Amino acid sequence: MQSAPSIFVSIASYRDPELIPTLHDMIKTAKHPENLNIAIFWQDDKEIKTFLNQGMRLIKKKKHLGYPLHQLKYKHARISILSVHYYESKGACWARHMAESLFKNETYFLQIDSHCRFIQNWDHEMITMLNSLRDKSPKPILSSYPPAYEPGEDEKRKDYVSRLIFNAFSPEGMVQMTSMPVKEDAPVRCGYLAAGFVFSDGSFVHDVPNDPNIFFMGEEIAMATRAFTHGYDTYAPNKILLWHFYTRKNHSKVWTDHNNEAKKSGAVELAWWERDKIAKSRVRTLLGTGPDAVELGRYTLGTQRSLQEFEYRLGVNFNKRAAHPDVAGAKKVSYFADLPTSHDQWLESLIIVNKKTLKIEKHEVDFTREDVEWWHIGVYNPQNAQVMVEKVDISNMKKIITKTDDSTFELKLAFNSETDSNPRTIRICPYIRLQGWGDVVEKPW
Repeated sequence: MQSAPSIFVSIASYRDPELIPTLHDMIKTAKHPENLNIAIFWQDDKEIKTFLNQGMRLIKKKKHLGYPLHQLKYKHARISILSVHYYESKGACWARHMAESLFKNETYFLQIDSHCRFIQNWDHEMITMLNSLRDKSPKPILSSYPPAYEPGEDEKRKDYVSRLIFNAFSPEGMVQMTSMPVKEDAPVRCGYLAAGFVFSDGSFVHDVPNDPNIFFMGEEIAMATRAFTHGYDTYAPNKILLWHFYTRKNHSKVWTDHNNEAKKSGAVELAWWERDKIAKSRVRTLLGTGPDAVELGRYTLGTQRSLQEFEYRLGVNFNKRAAHPDVAGAKKVSYFADLPTSHDQWLESLIIVNKKTLKIEKHEVDFTREDVEWWHIGVYNPQNAQVMVEKVDISNMKKIITKTDDSTFELKLAFNSETDSNPRTIRICPYIRLQGWGDVVEKPW
């Protein structure tokens, strides 16, 4: 009888109390835990007793790439823990890269974050779903933002699946994604992928290894671009395979620990924003938008398909920071099956998507004032010409203004334009009942 295929599971964990529950759930729900090789790059300051106290058995301890490597066994699954103090971390992709160094040519590759839950027989279900795509693609990937769960005694899990869609361009010109629910009978073709859930053939580790110099921002669009140009095709699952813990409001984050004070004290070599700056220059080089190209080494584009075809498929142009109307509009297209017949006509069809989320303190602008009849919220370019205006009263306030706490509001602005309107300034002014215009508050775009 043929044994079940092996799965290499890559987990980057940064001071995460959900790591142990994730391991328990992953192994408990697997149909074949004996075929799991789980590699964890553990960025923490705790001893290995954290795992041994959970019934995990230490098989071997050695050094790997200069770091302690503990090889454990738990309910037939193999667990390798490569550990480092969290002050030595160099970011998410570096951690994923280090975990990948433990790859032993397993049949399949699964990359997840250290805060997940799984369906029963998830390993069998993922393999079955991936193999169902072989007639459509020689190199399929399953990836999406999994539905959310909230840990606790009465654990809550959302009941939906989603596909990744375009949201906006960052100030550096990188695509930022969001997701929307889908109901389909089969996995859905999608140009984007989510770094917190990637399932593909083991060859993915060799073809599209994580770039250790990408800190965090730009990770997903860089990996999606490289995967596509190496011949891989991404599909969003049409049914739930796992859940992800998103909020993690009170959990430790690398950008909190690796701050300017930590660098000044000598605890870290670089502050997080310095590593982030290096990462963004690499992503811009990859996408062909950077002013100064940097050497990418093996973490560059593949040769099976071009960057331009990837832009056609997504419906975006990285240089112009523009998107097809069907990408930004109601259809939310995230993959175009047909290529354009004319590049120039395609470029002309694109629009500029302008989005901005602004945090405003209540002492600056109090949107709860009862004497205000309506608010003028205008966006202006460097020549002081108005490029967008909103008249906000009580009837439409919830569309763009959210009270985040007792002292802070979140203002979400969005508008499309045929050319770059170059928004520079946001002006907010109340029209006060029985008085007229109030004071103007000005904020940068």
